[in-house]
Amino acid sequence: MARQSSRPSSSRPASSRPAAAKKSTPAPEPAAAEEVSDISDTTETTDVVEDVDAVEAVEDVDAVEDDEVEDDDADFNEEDGGRERSAQADAMWTDVNIEPVEIALLKGVGYTLRAYRLSTELTPTELDEEEDDFAILHRREVDEEEVVILDENAELFAEEEPPAALTKSAKKKSARDESDDESDDESDEDDAVAKDESDDDDDSDEADDVDAEASEEDEDDDEDEDEEEPEEVPAFLGHRGKLLLFRSVEGLVEFVKSDEEHDLLQLDTWSSLKTRITASSVVPKDEDRYELDLVVENLRGGQDAWDGELLIAAGEAARDLAYSLRLEPVRTALSPGSPLDDLDEALRAAAGGGVGGFFAKRRLRKIGAQQAALGWRTIIGKISAAVDWRD
Repeated sequence: MARQSSRPSSSRPASSRPAAAKKSTPAPEPAAAEEVSDISDTTETTDVVEDVDAVEAVEDVDAVEDDEVEDDDADFNEEDGGRERSAQADAMWTDVNIEPVEIALLKGVGYTLRAYRLSTELTPTELDEEEDDFAILHRREVDEEEVVILDENAELFAEEEPPAALTKSAKKKSARDESDDESDDESDEDDAVAKDESDDDDDSDEADDVDAEASEEDEDDDEDEDEEEPEEVPAFLGHRGKLLLFRSVEGLVEFVKSDEEHDLLQLDTWSSLKTRITASSVVPKDEDRYELDLVVENLRGGQDAWDGELLIAAGEAARDLAYSLRLEPVRTALSPGSPLDDLDEALRAAAGGGVGGFFAKRRLRKIGAQQAALGWRTIIGKISAAVDWRD
C-alpha cells in the first residue's frame, strides 16, 4: 500500500535491540495502526457519503414539493376555466374593443360581454312594458272632457224642454223687450270692440316682447346642447333589459356565433368577434371579475371588515349594468349624493391614503353598516332579477 510505503522507519540501531526481542514474535503495531487508519478513512468516507445522501434527499424533497405546487397551480387553473389569456387572445379583444366579464351572483358564476362606446353610437335597449318600473307613467290619461253619466243621476244631465206657447200680448211685450235688449247689446258691443282693440294693441306689444325673450332662451339652449359632448357609456350582452349570463364559456361562444338578437349587434366590430372568438380566448381580466355575491355579507361584518377593493368594483359593475339594462332604481340608489355613493367615495379616498384617506376612514365609521347592507341587498336583487341565465 502506498500509505505503508510512506510511513518513516524506526530510528533505533539494530545492535541496541535486546536478544529476547529477536526470539519473540514481531509485535503487530504496524498492522494495528494500518487498521486504525483504514477505519478512520472508512469513517470519513461514510460521513461524506451520508452528507451527500442528506443533500440529495433534501433536493429530492424540494423537487417533490415543487412538483406538488405546480400540480396545485395546474388544478387551480383548471378550476378557473383553464388558463391565462394568451397574447393572441389579448390582441383579439383589444382589436374588437370588447371584453369578457365574469359576474358572481347568489345563483352562481356566469360569463358575458361588455363594450364601451360613445353615447351617440349606441341605441338604448328596449324594455318590455311589464319590466318597466315606470310603466304606470305611460298609461293613457282619461280625457277631461269625456263625461260618464250614471243611470241614477241621469235626470241631472237631461236637457230642458222648450217653454209653452205665449199669448199675443205676451209675444208683443216680448218683441219690444227683445228690441230694447238688441239696441242695448249693440251699444255695449261697440264699447267692448273699442276696448278690445285697445287691449289687443297692448297684448300684441307684450307678446312681441315675450316671443323675443323666448327666442333668445331657445338660442341659448341650442348653444348649450351643441356644447355637450357625447360620453362613453357601457353596453352589455343583453336583450330587452335582460343580461345574458352564461354558466360556461362554451355556451357564450356558441351564442356569439349564432344569429340570435341582442343589444351588441349594433357594434361595428361584432362581425369580427363572431368569426374570431374561441372558448380558450374567453378569459376575463382580474379587473373584469365581480363578486357581487359577497358584497352584502362583507358589509354586515362592520367597518373594520369592509373590503374596499371588493365594494368599489361592485359599485362600478352595478352602475354599468344599471345604465345598460335601464335599471332606474339601481341608478337612483347609486346616484351622486346618495348614501351608497357617499360610501363609494369614502372607500376610494381611504384607499388613496394620505391625509384624505385618514379623514375618509373617519367618515366610513359614521356610515351605518346595516343601512349599507340593506341598500346593496336591494341592488343585488334588482340585478339578479334582470339576469337571463344560459347554459
